Formats: sequence, C-alpha cells, structure tokens
Amino acid sequence: MLDLFSDEAPWTEPLAPGAVILRRLARDEAGDLLRTVMEIAAVNPFQHRITPGGYRMSVAMTNCGNLGWYSDRRGYRYSEQDAESNRPWPPMPASFLALAQRAAGLAGFKDFAPDACLINRYAPGAKMSLHQDKDEKDLSQPIVSVSLGLPAVFQFGGFERSDAVQRVLLEQGDVVVWGGPSRLRFHGIQPLKPGVHPDAGAFRYNLTFRRAGMAHF
Repeated sequence: MLDLFSDEAPWTEPLAPGAVILRRLARDEAGDLLRTVMEIAAVNPFQHRITPGGYRMSVAMTNCGNLGWYSDRRGYRYSEQDAESNRPWPPMPASFLALAQRAAGLAGFKDFAPDACLINRYAPGAKMSLHQDKDEKDLSQPIVSVSLGLPAVFQFGGFERSDAVQRVLLEQGDVVVWGGPSRLRFHGIQPLKPGVHPDAGAFRYNLTFRRAGMAHF
C-alpha cells in the first residue's frame, strides 16, 4: 500500500495507450470532495440498482450532472431525471467539473466536457465486474475516475472480457483516465476489503465522469 500521508508529489503511471493513473492528484482536496458527495446524496440518496437480469448491484449509486446513469430490468441508460423520484439529478458541482477537466487535460484529453458524474459507494465485499463503458453517445471523450476513501484493486483489461487484466491498487486521491484507443477496454473493481478510512469510514467512493450525451457547439 502506498503511504497515505507521504509528501511525495503526484506522479503518472501509464496503463496503456490513452490510459494513465494520476497518483494522488486529488489527495489534497479529497476531504472537500467527500463532503460534497454527502451533500449530493442528501438530495439524491444512494441506491442499489437492479440489472436487466434482475440482480441487485452490490455497489450503491447516485448521480449528479445534466444526465445520470440508471439501470433496471429495461436495461442500462442515461436519463435527465431519476426514475425513482422523477426529479432532475443534482447539478454537477464546480469543484467536480474543475477536477475532471484538469485530470483529462493532464492525460492528454483537452476540452473534456462531462455532463454526467456517477458516484459509486463500495461497502466491504462490494465489487464491479469487468465491463465496458459504452452507453455514452460520445465515445471520443474519455472516462475520468476519482478514488476516495478505502483502497481498492482496479482491474484494467483488453477489448474482450476474457483478455488478461492488469491489477493495480488505487488509494484516496488517485485518478484514472482512459480514452482514445483505450476507451472501450474492460475494467472493474475487485471485492472491497474491510477497513476504516479516516475520512470515509468503512467505504470507498468513486466519482466517474463522462460525456454521456452528444456535445453541442
């Protein structure tokens, strides 16, 4: 495990063409980000979505931004409002947008314009199976993923589910960006190990920014 309280400056770890880990990029602002997550969840509470196959996801989710990701027996999709409450998603905070755009720029993706931020909450044992992010209409823009709270093992694979995967530890403040030739690689999170984080308690939180709708110019 990386030293959570080390003063070493952020650094970049390449994963594949178009994919990098920006280590500790958001560490200094992590506390403020977590407080903002709680404010969003107070408006739109975390829920365990149901997959089209009828399974309850182990990860709890909420959203902010113009669009939010949703899953039920009808399938996976983005919508302008929460199907449970019929209310629009909370707006994306300026601090979230600034971090997403800064991370994308450092990874070589200028002019990133996210309109959706999925917020995932992992309790011990929760996981995210290998999957592709392909419900977005604009695949030319990257995914920006911010880790907060407990450490987790990120899996980054190829273009088939059966391809070999890299397994890397992500800790609070680490940001993963993938796009371009790596945009449709399979990825996931191994089951979260129990622990207590000084800022997030028994949970890991993940902010995933993407451009879900078509860009308007």
